[in-house]
Amino acid sequence: MHKNLHVSDVPVSMIISLAIGAAAVICTFFYASYRDLQERRVPFPTWFPMLAVTLPMAAWFYFATLVESGWTVPAYFLVMTGIFSVVFYLFAWLNLFGGADAWALIFLSVSIPAFPLEPLTGYAPTGFFPFTVLVNALILNLFTPVVLGLENLRRGRRAPFPYMFLGFSLPAEELPRAFGFIMEEIEESKDGSVKRRFIRPWEAIRRMYSGNRRIYTKDLRLHPERYTREMDLFQKAGNVWISYGIPFIVPLTAGLISALFFGDILFFLMKYLAGV
Repeated sequence: MHKNLHVSDVPVSMIISLAIGAAAVICTFFYASYRDLQERRVPFPTWFPMLAVTLPMAAWFYFATLVESGWTVPAYFLVMTGIFSVVFYLFAWLNLFGGADAWALIFLSVSIPAFPLEPLTGYAPTGFFPFTVLVNALILNLFTPVVLGLENLRRGRRAPFPYMFLGFSLPAEELPRAFGFIMEEIEESKDGSVKRRFIRPWEAIRRMYSGNRRIYTKDLRLHPERYTREMDLFQKAGNVWISYGIPFIVPLTAGLISALFFGDILFFLMKYLAGV
């Protein structure tokens, strides 16, 4: 499909509409990243100004594509947008994905379905721009655990694999001011000693899916009266391991920028390894 959307083959109006939409999305994603880093929430009205710009531009793109290429190309992007949006709405509904992150991807797919311009490494095979943004974000996000693990080693913080790459330890009194969730299960024995173990990743996912919520540092900050027992245990334990609190909207923004100018990182790596 993407071969029908090369810059040399399409009206300038299609390029302009997608480029304007991309500019609005970039500005909004940077602002959403800032809000998420500062407050760990992105108010839903954050997306309204972006959509006010991108929805008319997307309509312009679909109309110009329909006139230029017939119904096949716009139908393809509409179907891809629908599938993408439903999948991430379900992920958020099942608590497998953050709500703001899901809306960011849904609104991205609605706003910029195709590449505004051909990136440095060429068009991705699907031609569906939001998929490349997601793939790039996932790849770039892989660097975060590596940096985190190296920082834990530098500071002398030790934990079994893979927890050194998934979080860091903090003194109990600092937990309410941090962002993340508690990665340990801490209990007090009958003799007064503290027993602790790391919650296995699949166990944490199962708890989240079943509704047995893990303890977030935000809960300790907003509802301290509900967690007096837990905080007493954390105080006795000393330092407690929590997950790192970088919201996915940050690598998603990096994925957006890299997709626009560089292209699909995974496709580039596959071509490089294949010697193409």
